[in-house]
Amino acid sequence: MNSSSRRTVTYPWFLIPLGLVSLVAAAYPIYVIRPFRHQGPRELAAALEIIQIRPPIELACAFLALGGLLWYWRAQPLISRRRLAAAGTLLVCAFAVLSKVNVFELMFHPDVHPLFVPIQQAKVDPDDMVLAVKLGGMARAYPIRSMGYHHVINDVVGQEPIVATY
Repeated sequence: MNSSSRRTVTYPWFLIPLGLVSLVAAAYPIYVIRPFRHQGPRELAAALEIIQIRPPIELACAFLALGGLLWYWRAQPLISRRRLAAAGTLLVCAFAVLSKVNVFELMFHPDVHPLFVPIQQAKVDPDDMVLAVKLGGMARAYPIRSMGYHHVINDVVGQEPIVATY
C-alpha cells in the first residue's frame, strides 16, 4: 500500500477521554483526601472507591493509549502529529504510574523525635485541640496542628513506647 492511498487521521482523539479518565482516577482521591479540608461522606466514599478500582482503570487506559498510538503511528504520515500522539500517550502512562504513588506517604513522615516543654513554655493557643496520653504517671499532649503534618508520633510515655496518631 503506498502512502497516498493510506487514510490519514488528523488528531489522536482517542487520547482525550483516556487522558481525562486517567487524570481523574489519579487526581480526584488526592484532591478529596488532602488534610485540613472538610471531606463530605459521599465524596470521601467516591475517592476511596476510585482508589480501589484505579489500578485496572489506569492499566486499561495505558494499554488502550499504547494500542491507539501504534494504530495512529501507522495511519499518520506526519512526524509532528506522531510526536503529538506519543506525547499524549506518555501523559496517559505517566498518570497511570503516578496513581501508584501515595503522595500522603511522601508528605507525612512520623515524628520520631518529638520535642517537649513544660505547659508554661508551650506555644499552644488556648483554642488549639490536643491529643492527650497519660501512662504511668506521665502525660503528653500532642497538638493536632502538629499532628496534621506528621499523622504519627513515636514516643515513650511512662516508660511505655507508644504511637500517637489520628
